[in-house]
Amino acid sequence: MTVNPQPGGRASSAPIMGHETEPTLFEMSVPSRSAYQLRTTGVLATALGDLVPVAHLNHEVVAVAEVSERDLVAHFTRLSHRQFSVDLGMYPLGSCTMKYNPKFCDAVAGDPGLNAVHPGAPASLSQGWLEIMVTLEEKLCVITGMSAATLQPAAGAAGELTGLLLMRAYHQANGEVRRRVLIPDSAHGTNPASVTLGGYEVTTVPSNGRGLVDLDALKAALGSDVAGIMLTNPNTVGLFEEEISEIAAAVHDVGGLLYYDGANLNAILGAVRPGDMGFDIVHMNLHKTFATPHGGGGPGAGPVAVASRLVEFLPGPRATRASDGSFEWVTPARSIGRVHGWNGNSLVLARALAYIDVHGGDGLTRVAQHAVLNANWLRRRLHEILPAAYDRVCMHECTLSASGLKAKYGVRALDVAKALLDEGFHSPTVYFPLIVDEALMFEPTETESVQTLEALAQALERIAQRAHDDPEPLHHAPQSTPVSRVDEARAARRLIATADAER
Repeated sequence: MTVNPQPGGRASSAPIMGHETEPTLFEMSVPSRSAYQLRTTGVLATALGDLVPVAHLNHEVVAVAEVSERDLVAHFTRLSHRQFSVDLGMYPLGSCTMKYNPKFCDAVAGDPGLNAVHPGAPASLSQGWLEIMVTLEEKLCVITGMSAATLQPAAGAAGELTGLLLMRAYHQANGEVRRRVLIPDSAHGTNPASVTLGGYEVTTVPSNGRGLVDLDALKAALGSDVAGIMLTNPNTVGLFEEEISEIAAAVHDVGGLLYYDGANLNAILGAVRPGDMGFDIVHMNLHKTFATPHGGGGPGAGPVAVASRLVEFLPGPRATRASDGSFEWVTPARSIGRVHGWNGNSLVLARALAYIDVHGGDGLTRVAQHAVLNANWLRRRLHEILPAAYDRVCMHECTLSASGLKAKYGVRALDVAKALLDEGFHSPTVYFPLIVDEALMFEPTETESVQTLEALAQALERIAQRAHDDPEPLHHAPQSTPVSRVDEARAARRLIATADAER
């Protein structure tokens, strides 16, 4: 792939992958070249003169890259081809559930009847959208075993904060001041941050020797000042909390609430519901479990469902089914207020409803079954080179350890993850959860075939063999990607945000 050089500009000979440098647009710039055309009617100049006072006009030439449309499109297309995505290959990020996004759902979101409606349109002119929201809420409540939900939160972390604000509102309504929230030591990193942002203090609950919540330690940490507990089931090690009924009873006995982090909901669809386990608040990452677009900062969706005693505190307004069958906006009596500028990332919500409907209840159950099957297949396939941190049946993800490779050859989890990039696979989650030494967390999801899992296993076996034969090159992996290994310690200590920062 080559762009012929022009006077004053630099050509690009960058292939799709490799170390060849892609020039910046400024390096490709040629004076007077442009990627746009304006009709020579004088309208633009006249409009500027009429609308913008002369004192506010910039009379200096603005430094912008001058490139043709062809070169502009080619430049960004080449850059996009260097990026890994769920459409390109396996993305086994444990706990992040990066699974294939069905194009059927994208087609639904592309319907002008949905995406051409202004979010501020009155209920009378947006009955279809309100019906979508009400239907999605009802189905999410059936899936989770809860009574009602808000669709406003824009992502998982926003859902966490919303859940904690609901927890606070509930206790305040009861005239109680509670200051602590319990969090297992294997929890997602966002949980402690959300607790702090919600105005609570974090009390860490240790795990037992089997990767589960230590029930005795939990009971010892409980008291009348505990607002609740944040956890997910299966937990962040990929194991099911077998004593969840006892945990729920203990927290409820002191007046606390149970908050369910829905990051791992993909593992239990159609098998067990958080509401049946005793949870009072459930957030759901639609971009994980229900395969809406994920990554790159969004868009996301993190609806929060609640038990009946918390419905009156939900954010408002909520789309609601009226007695005459129409739909309207209603704000709950003791609402905590809005948590989103409008009513959630609506086209993500539409995608999620399409995903649920196209699968049906039995299909969603198979989603969970296949996710668990894939994770356990991979766990057993890799046990000789990357043993599981806890040698037992896992759920939708398996947490493996590279501690053996580190002890024998000095090859760490980071080296294995970087070497996987050279093999054509995205890296798994590394060094999480923190309770596992040299952790490598794989979540293959239900969308990967056994052939893909076998190819991943063979790639990891080749890496293990390289560690045995000559481990030194692994410390410098990857070698075949556009960006090679960065010095992470140096980058953290001496961050250079721009090219001019060193001057």
